[in-house]
Amino acid sequence: MTVLAARAGGRRHRARRLLPDLTGWGFVLPATLVIVGLSLFPAVWALLLSLRDGDLLTGGDYVGLRNYGDMLGDTELAAAAGHTAVYTVLFVPGSVVLGLALALALNLKIRLIGFYRTCFFVPYVVSAAATGILANFVFDPDFGIVNAGLKAVGLPAMGFLQDPDQAMLTLVLISIWGGVGMPAVVYLAALQDIPRELVEAARVDGGVGRHVLRHVVLPQLRPATAFLLIWQTITALQLFDLVYTTTKGQPLDSTTTIVFYLYRQAFQLFHSGYGTAIAYVLFLVTLAISGAVLWRSAR
Repeated sequence: MTVLAARAGGRRHRARRLLPDLTGWGFVLPATLVIVGLSLFPAVWALLLSLRDGDLLTGGDYVGLRNYGDMLGDTELAAAAGHTAVYTVLFVPGSVVLGLALALALNLKIRLIGFYRTCFFVPYVVSAAATGILANFVFDPDFGIVNAGLKAVGLPAMGFLQDPDQAMLTLVLISIWGGVGMPAVVYLAALQDIPRELVEAARVDGGVGRHVLRHVVLPQLRPATAFLLIWQTITALQLFDLVYTTTKGQPLDSTTTIVFYLYRQAFQLFHSGYGTAIAYVLFLVTLAISGAVLWRSAR
């Protein structure tokens, strides 16, 4: 009887210990199932679709890795990758450096600082579609406010989004204006977490502004910088909505990015298998870049 009572007591004790875990899983299980259903299942289905040649409805015939092999000789895809690389190289450093400068300015104790912070963050929360529609009016070659200002000071009008040599640079400027709020907020939060003792000690030791910034502030911002480099790189590689609402990849395909080319293949030309293969390769490239940034940051 003593042994049976001890075993029963042990089971009750284990049940009481498991009860909080089971209660927690009971709360998170519905959301977990939804997340898995909306992410894992489509990812597996897309992987299977990339091995076939057809549209989204019929699926087509099984072709194995042929879609991935066709990417090697696709000159249009290579051009789109080049455009995306140029955009990424310009947008990521530009947005991060400008975000740091804004954060340093917004960290000062001045009047109406809350208002200024809101003004710089509002463009980030506005959808890229709305930003693109606004940009069409602002940079219109004939009636845009920018060309009106250039003419007012005696400068020639520019083509901007309708000029193949200027369209991508214009998209970069629009993206920095709309996306600089994210780096500014992240850096502002990181600046406020820097211990004041470090800054005061550097100043007591004779450090001036630029020395304190270089040897104290910037090293403390390395985790935030690594996060922002990864975040902004992913954002740049996935550029689509701004292109769709402004140039549609034109003029002369000078603003066709990888994701826009993917969209064209999958939803306009109905080559869903090929488009999905491009998406998976882009995912692997993004994963590799993120891993490299994390590795470098850890070192």
